[in-house]
Amino acid sequence: MLKTNLTAEPGKQEIIIIHHFNAPRDMVFKAYTNPELIPHWWGPKRLTTKVEQMEPRPGGQWRFVQHDSEGNEYAFHGVYHEVARPERVIYTFEFEGTPGHVLMETVTFKEVDSKTMMRDISVFQSVEDRDEMLKTGMEEGASESMERFSELLSKVYAG
Repeated sequence: MLKTNLTAEPGKQEIIIIHHFNAPRDMVFKAYTNPELIPHWWGPKRLTTKVEQMEPRPGGQWRFVQHDSEGNEYAFHGVYHEVARPERVIYTFEFEGTPGHVLMETVTFKEVDSKTMMRDISVFQSVEDRDEMLKTGMEEGASESMERFSELLSKVYAG
């Protein structure tokens, strides 16, 4: 299993996540932008994810809702600003539990020897917003999501 690297330098408004996948870039991009596959990898396993809206095109909107075993709901939404197949996706991200704290996320996909390096840069409105996101256990959630995504890719695109 490949490791997820998360970098959050003190005093900066960004978080950078890098993960390498054993799949070609076109396949990784296609899976990343497929609403039918999102529930299988997005977020921790202990939560179920429902895609209420996902229009991966400039100006398109997305909204995912997660539920835990106790019936709590966690919703996230945003707007796609750029979708450049298969190189890049840029969109906003907002957790509805803390409205007004919007970040801009740029995800790039680079093919290296038939594998893919995904680089996800999240830029927050302030260092404080970034630090609050880190306190939520975001690093563990991101790592688990990337592990789940790797597992999904190996099943869906095996051989």
